[in-house]
Amino acid sequence: MSEASNFYGPVVNMNGGRENVGINYGRVGGAAEDVELRAAVADLTRVLRELRPHLAPDQARTVEGALPELTPDRSALRERGFMLASVAQIAAVVGEVGRPAAEAVGRLLGLLGQ
Repeated sequence: MSEASNFYGPVVNMNGGRENVGINYGRVGGAAEDVELRAAVADLTRVLRELRPHLAPDQARTVEGALPELTPDRSALRERGFMLASVAQIAAVVGEVGRPAAEAVGRLLGLLGQ
């Protein structure tokens, strides 16, 4: 008889209970901060779309290129600091019409701790 054992991965036994989740690998019930981050990204995306008609063509291209990079992922957004700085600079240059975008970038950077 062989003494080899087979391992098929994590095993969860749930006996009774309510609202059992099983093994949480970090994908279920995210932190409250993530809700704030998602809201901040959605807000910035919305105000940038509203800002585009007021931009010069090269500024609009920069904003257009930044939109797909706005994801509610902290580490990815931290790596994309240059993109956020470019968007903030464009918002500042266009004046009062860009103020909501500049403020949205500031809120997002605040959530990222930058």
